[in-house]
Order: sequence, then C-alpha cells, then structure tokens
Amino acid sequence: MNSSVVASYKILPDQDAELRTSLIRALLYFDIFNHPLSKKEICHLIPIHSINECELMDVLTDLTTHNLIYYHSGYYSLSPSVESVKRRLAGELCANTMIKRMQKFSSLISSFPFVKAVTISGSLSKNYMDENSDIDYFIITERNRLWLARTLLILYKKLFLFNSKKNFCVNYFVSEDQMSIPDRNVFTATEVSYLIPVYNYNAYFHFMKVNDWNKGFFPNFPLRGKDLVVKEAYPNIKSVLEKLFSNSIGEKLDTFFFKLTLKRWKKKFKTFDESTFDLRMRSKKNVSKHHPNGFQEKVLSQLQTKITEFENMHDISLSNEKSSLYA
Repeated sequence: MNSSVVASYKILPDQDAELRTSLIRALLYFDIFNHPLSKKEICHLIPIHSINECELMDVLTDLTTHNLIYYHSGYYSLSPSVESVKRRLAGELCANTMIKRMQKFSSLISSFPFVKAVTISGSLSKNYMDENSDIDYFIITERNRLWLARTLLILYKKLFLFNSKKNFCVNYFVSEDQMSIPDRNVFTATEVSYLIPVYNYNAYFHFMKVNDWNKGFFPNFPLRGKDLVVKEAYPNIKSVLEKLFSNSIGEKLDTFFFKLTLKRWKKKFKTFDESTFDLRMRSKKNVSKHHPNGFQEKVLSQLQTKITEFENMHDISLSNEKSSLYA
C-alpha cells in the first residue's frame, strides 16, 4: 500500500475519519449498480447530521488525491474508468424520456379502485433507465382492499399489456393502516428515501413520517417534491367501482384474492423456507411483496463483499459507530 495514503489518514481528525468512512460506504453501495454519485447525492447519503460542505469537499479531495476514489464530469466513483459516468449520463437521458410515460401509467393506476397513493421506486427513482429497466411502482391502498386493488391491476397488466412489466411493474403494496416497512437496513432505507410521489402527495408524506427510521441511515436526505404528481385518469369510474365494492362483497372478494394468491405463491415457491418466503413474498392482508429473486439479500451480500475487498486492497478499516446500519 502507498505509504502516503497511510500517513494522510493517520492525521485525519476523528470527524473527518467518520466522514471518509461513510462517504466510501455510500460509493461502495452504489458501485453495486455501477452508479457514480454527485457531491450533492453523497451528502444526502451520509449518516452524519449537519455535514459541513467544506469538510466534505476536503475529504473528497483527499480521497481523489490518493486514488481511493475518482472524479469525472461531476461524479465520484470507485473506478478510474469514465465508462460508469458515461453509462449514468446515458441512463439519465433515457429516464427523462420516460417521465411522461411514467406519469401516464401512474395516472391510470391511480384510477383503479382503492388505490390511495402511487410512488415510483427502483432505478427510475434514482433518475436512471436503460433498455433492461422496468418502471417500478410502490402502491398504498385503502384498508382491507389491498388484494382487490392488486388483483384488478394484475388482471389489467395480463389482459391489456400482455403481462409486460416494462411500464407496469406493480410488485409492492401496503395498505394505509399498516405503512411501516419492517425490513430496516441500508437497502430498504435507500429505496424508501428515493421513492418519488406521483399520486396523492399527502399519503406519501404520511408514509415517510411512519417510516422516519430511514433518517437513522440518511438524516440529510430530503423529502421528494410534488413536481411529478398526477391526477386520476378516470375519477368517475373509480368512484363508481369503490361504491360498488365498499361493502361486505368487497371485503369477501379481498379475502378471497388474498387466500388464492397466497396459496398459489406457497405452491410456486415451495423451496423457500418460512423466513425467506416472508422476506421475498410477504403476503398479509395489509401487505403484498413480490420479490422472488431475493434482490435485497443479493445487494446486502454484495455490499459486504465490496467493503471487505476495499479494506483489504487499501489496508484501511471502514468500521465506525454507523457500520451496523449496513448489516
């Protein structure tokens, strides 16, 4: 290891050492997705309150000077290659072209009965899209009507979109009476923080209050604005359907679709043990999660591998009192 790197970090003040560690961890997390970060984004992703911009710039400069991180065209990454920055810039252009399409489908989704709020998750919430990306929706429904709303949306996707997820990936639902996300780690905190509200901003605001545990990970991450919020495409049809099913029939249908879907998933994913099924396919009356590929576990595992590799490569420790957040 370069002795100048060791000497530099031995004299760093404690607060700068913590800032350095948190900064590198943020870059390591997004390096999993080959996604470089701007200085502003890094500031949002550091688990330290009241970051001094001058101190942040000093640490960024120190890390780039010693080639622990690299800077290209406004973005920081762990790779000396400019390819990841080119990829991100191309992805931002693609994401910008998808905004109107996303709003169109969001408006459609909001018109389905018992849909209370629609938000965007996944890659588009990070302002990135490519030819392999889907538009991912995180949806809040009315109490005791989650499975009815979900089933109608899935039927629409199967019948009218030929089961394509490209513009209509509806894989996570919670009901308004149970918005709290139980999985609390850097992956879920990132996804919650990056959610973009596109229908019913007030419900999004309430959801973020319920899940303010994410501030333990990212105390500087701001709430999203109202810029992309849309209105229901067919409010009259939605009103009629909600009146039609706001009774015992609607309650029975919701329970029927819940039990039917749960039975089918249990059979389809019978190799999952109970804890794996709950993590990937959480299915209760107030939540529906469909992540059979275990993306969360894969990301967290890759992150730990990257942290270990970085520590070994540079002979430094990335441990501090915030490290447990990344477990």
